[in-house]
Amino acid sequence: ERTRSRKKMTNSTRQQIEGDLHDAKGTAKEAEGKLNHDPDLEAEGRTEKVAGKVQKKLGKLEKLIGK
Repeated sequence: ERTRSRKKMTNSTRQQIEGDLHDAKGTAKEAEGKLNHDPDLEAEGRTEKVAGKVQKKLGKLEKLIGK
């Protein structure tokens, strides 16, 4: 039986992936808010997009400083 060794994902990589997901969700919410003329949903999408971008930058920073 073959056993695969899995590398543990670093925190910085996880931060970047989660940031990408938040960015994508925010983009979708913002578009849905515009389409449905829902300013609250549009604002929520923009906020989530910004949070995703910040999270991605934190992941990159962690990778640079070697955390």
